[in-house]
Amino acid sequence: MGTVTDESKRQSEIVGQPPRIRPLQAGEMGAEARAIAARIRSAAGLPDSAEVSEYVATLLKHPLLYEKHAALGTELLAHGTLTGRQRELAILRTGWLCGAPYEWGEHVGIAKRNGVVAEDIARVAEGSSAQGWNDEDKAILQAAEELHADAAISDATWQRLEAFLDERQLIELPYLIGNYTKVAFVQNALRLRLNPGNQGLSAR
Repeated sequence: MGTVTDESKRQSEIVGQPPRIRPLQAGEMGAEARAIAARIRSAAGLPDSAEVSEYVATLLKHPLLYEKHAALGTELLAHGTLTGRQRELAILRTGWLCGAPYEWGEHVGIAKRNGVVAEDIARVAEGSSAQGWNDEDKAILQAAEELHADAAISDATWQRLEAFLDERQLIELPYLIGNYTKVAFVQNALRLRLNPGNQGLSAR
């Protein structure tokens, strides 16, 4: 799909039906799965807890793959070279283009903690063509749009990105967009349910 045209319909398609894979129950969580969950929480700077979210309990059915998946996400979020605003604009635009209720809803909150205001978030749904973006924001959104549509970034957009990103950031940006495309695919395909407080595609 190119973009979300009917938020409620799309959300119903993805999270209005039962998850396709039942998460591990507490008694089914083996030592390996618990150790991986603990390492991920530690790497993300989260406090130690015996509780495992339904999302994590589902993906821990493939524990080693989930650990590698989470390691990249943690690296991009906690140690990335892009600013928080740049990162979250790219993730939000990717989540919207993928019609991913879980990703969009979770990252609206994260974006707000990184200086992205509600007005910006509403305009992310419109995309780079919306009025009011500065040159940097617009280039980040265009990169996400072009990668989604064509698996490439045009020369014109790359030149705009080069004006304010260094080489490490230029490498990181497509990694980031690709990673959160993958995340959206997994969340949508498995029909992972929204966490309490996650409003999905209606979140602003």
